[in-house]
Amino acid sequence: MAALTTALALPAAPARAEPGPVSRGVVVATDSGPVHGASHDGYRTFQGIPYAAPPVGQLRWRDPQPVAPWPGTREATAPGSPCPQLTATALVVGNEDCLTLDVTAPARAERRPVIVWLHGGGFVSGAGSDYDPHRMVVTGDVVVVTVNYRLGVFGNFGYPGLAGSGTFGLADQQAALRWVRLNAAAFGGDPRNVTLAGQSAGGMSVCSQLTSPSAAGLFDKALIQSGSCLIDYPKDLFWPGMAAGSPWTDRSTAEGAGHGVATQVGCGSLDCLRQAPAAALIAHNGLFAKPAYDTPLLPAEPAAALREGRFQRVPVLEGGNRDEHRGWVAALQSAYGPITPQRYGQLLADSFGDRAGLVAERYPLSAYPSPALTWAAVATDRIWSCPTLAADRLLARYTAVHAYEFADRDAPAQPDFLPGFPYGAYHGSELPYLFDVAHWPAQLTTDQQLLADRMIRDWTAFARTGHPWPRFRGTEAMSFQPDGPRTVNLAQEHNCDLWAIG
Repeated sequence: MAALTTALALPAAPARAEPGPVSRGVVVATDSGPVHGASHDGYRTFQGIPYAAPPVGQLRWRDPQPVAPWPGTREATAPGSPCPQLTATALVVGNEDCLTLDVTAPARAERRPVIVWLHGGGFVSGAGSDYDPHRMVVTGDVVVVTVNYRLGVFGNFGYPGLAGSGTFGLADQQAALRWVRLNAAAFGGDPRNVTLAGQSAGGMSVCSQLTSPSAAGLFDKALIQSGSCLIDYPKDLFWPGMAAGSPWTDRSTAEGAGHGVATQVGCGSLDCLRQAPAAALIAHNGLFAKPAYDTPLLPAEPAAALREGRFQRVPVLEGGNRDEHRGWVAALQSAYGPITPQRYGQLLADSFGDRAGLVAERYPLSAYPSPALTWAAVATDRIWSCPTLAADRLLARYTAVHAYEFADRDAPAQPDFLPGFPYGAYHGSELPYLFDVAHWPAQLTTDQQLLADRMIRDWTAFARTGHPWPRFRGTEAMSFQPDGPRTVNLAQEHNCDLWAIG
């Protein structure tokens, strides 16, 4: 589980660029009371708005409850707390009173498309306020809502007999969507034109909501970045020693993990667990890095639901990155040493058994600059690209799908990246083209800025009309590169005939 937490987390989360002059005096009425935001050059921000009651005390591990109306005007010029999480150095940050959202809207707006953004972070880290969407708002003329939702042991906790086991974070997202339906118009948004969007665990959250019966009618389009419903992995392919699996788990597994945690913290009941200090519980965060299915909110694993055609019939924009897995291969080498030709063969045998020879024939060492990049290509194609293509095909049987691939192999590196490693278009590398991301001072070249502008126009065109470029028809996607978008055959580029996913 700890490996999956690392795998699906944003590989490091721009220090956020200063947005320019700010003036005070922006007040908007919500259903719980007025909020006082800030006015910037061409846009307005409203931060830290509660969309559900604080899930503390007896509300810990319960579905989100309504916000109590506040007296007077609430200050909304600073983000709310992140939900509790552990940093890379095991420092606990955030607190449980975290169910807030931020709204960024054009300076003058009425009935603009609304994009609700769900952050990544492996379901155990991140915050909506990590993503500053002002470029998207100004260039695309949309309203963007970024959301905090419960994470880890507070978001995906299960326990025998506990209503909502394993799905509290997903339930928070639905509460935020209901808030948007009620309040978007007050900020200049169109409550009947809402696109649910996210990357990595955020994209997997969008996929979960696509297949959740209780999310029906809460959004009008879905945008999934590197988070397809069909993502799964053979043993050892994501990380040495990691069992085969997917980003979701079954309810009984989540409840068994919760029972084990209760024993470790000396609790024999939910009442006792609800009184336990957050710090004692968050030490077990890695056990709860997956939302649970076989639950009322998520009756089936999303892959099964998609194959059976049980999902919301809304337009979908879905894709991933050309070199999705290279960041993890760099981490693998940092932890275990270089991948040699001999080790590449052993890795193939560990993950694919008697099919290792077939994989080696399709991914010969001679075709790639190094054994590490050969292994990265195998993992990218098997875990990310081909499952995403298969999901596109399943979705397209029932609804409009627009497929993409981000392919800038010179994308800005993150601050903690290994010098000299060719990360390419790695997992998360598209994010600074769409947002200013916290703790990531990404500098785009002139060509990359043009690409960012094009992506923002296309993403927001999808939010506006559902038709950013021609519909997906079987193998081709729009490839976003610095010298201009073009179509690419995903099946050929990623050897998807070998993997036979569907």
